Amino acid sequence: MTAAGVTERLTGLVGALRAHGLRIGTGETVDAAQAMEALGFADRELLREGLAATLLHGTGQRPLFDPVFDLYFPRGVGAPQGEPTNREDLRDRLAAALAANDRALMGQLAAEAVDGFGGYGNSPTSDGWSSHQTLEWLRPQTLLARVRTSVRAEGGGRSGFTDRLLDDEIRQRIEGFRRQVALEARRRVAERRGRDELARRAIAPTADRVDFLFAGRAQLAELRRAVQPLARKLATRLAARRRRASRGTIDLRRTLRGSLSTGGVPMRPVLRRRRPVRPELVLLCDVSGSVSGFSDFTMLLVQALHDQFSKVRVFAFVNRLDEVTPLLVHGTADPEGLGTRIRDEATLTGWHGSSDYGVALGEFAERYGDAVGPRTTVFVLGDARTNMSDPNLPAVRQIAQRARRVYWLNPEQRSQWGTGDSAAPDYAELVEMHECRNAQQLSALVGRLLPI
Repeated sequence: MTAAGVTERLTGLVGALRAHGLRIGTGETVDAAQAMEALGFADRELLREGLAATLLHGTGQRPLFDPVFDLYFPRGVGAPQGEPTNREDLRDRLAAALAANDRALMGQLAAEAVDGFGGYGNSPTSDGWSSHQTLEWLRPQTLLARVRTSVRAEGGGRSGFTDRLLDDEIRQRIEGFRRQVALEARRRVAERRGRDELARRAIAPTADRVDFLFAGRAQLAELRRAVQPLARKLATRLAARRRRASRGTIDLRRTLRGSLSTGGVPMRPVLRRRRPVRPELVLLCDVSGSVSGFSDFTMLLVQALHDQFSKVRVFAFVNRLDEVTPLLVHGTADPEGLGTRIRDEATLTGWHGSSDYGVALGEFAERYGDAVGPRTTVFVLGDARTNMSDPNLPAVRQIAQRARRVYWLNPEQRSQWGTGDSAAPDYAELVEMHECRNAQQLSALVGRLLPI
């Protein structure tokens, strides 16, 4: 590989990682180039570890780094050499490789399998390579019994595992082979369509960049586990803002009066002293349907920041509204079960199960109006989809008049506001509405909008 080619690969790798939200500066890139020069390309895994050590800032970034690295520094180029692949012969060799846990051979077999069974499209120049199609033809999961028998035979019938542990070990090896097939299919597509495009489109984003409305159960669980570290970071940021704000603004009249002794030159500004008063916070959370994951995560985050406020009250609703502040205290100990606990113990629905913002907001204004005062900042969490019911704008106007600030965080794209049954534009005329689609946007908004 030429020096220009090496530079192109490295800058492409860094650009793709940056596009996925990783903060990589010029210094880290220079360190990575020096690591490549020192390590060379003979040992690909050593190069992988060297670049990870110089470019990454934590182990949590590794699941994103590895597939991007595999695109820019692939195991091989082009199709494997040799005779056309026979399905049964490939399965026999794969069973032997799984029994021996030969990862190098499994990588070679993955390349053969994709080349033999993964292509689709009638054109010779088709860029279609499918790991799913490859695995459907090969069905490696059905080899478990054969591999188990081979492992036991090699151990003289005295395997050191119990049956269950042995099966778990074999399943892990099969899963590793499935990942190698996916990697090989992605590599073949990248050769035709370009690495840069594929690195940006085909690599799964980190959990904090996944849209709340499309996040799966595993991604939402990962976000809940990240609540406490994120809360500590935001608490530090809020404390710094509070220290700066406590110094006060310039008192122009007193500053000019003091400048008379220096001929009108304001040598010593006089500041207005602020009375440090911790603000109050109220959350109104739609917990219906796909919006519930967004609301659950935000409730946990605000609860973790409760020391920054004099009072925090949280209300949940679908078409009825109920206070869930006491439930949230227990929910921090079991973040996975917070949503279930709220839906089981709070009164959130009336005669139907669809969300109704008009009824819920009206109920809040009527029953809990005393929760909002001149020191209160209100956050409304939801997509503002009313199921064609009355949005009850007077109730929102009443809340906005009582509160210090009202912010609406909407997990839908701004382009979707006002489509179908969305009343977002109507609400946005009364309160400040922000698009908040993922945890990264949420942390930025919370850090900027939370009162001090």
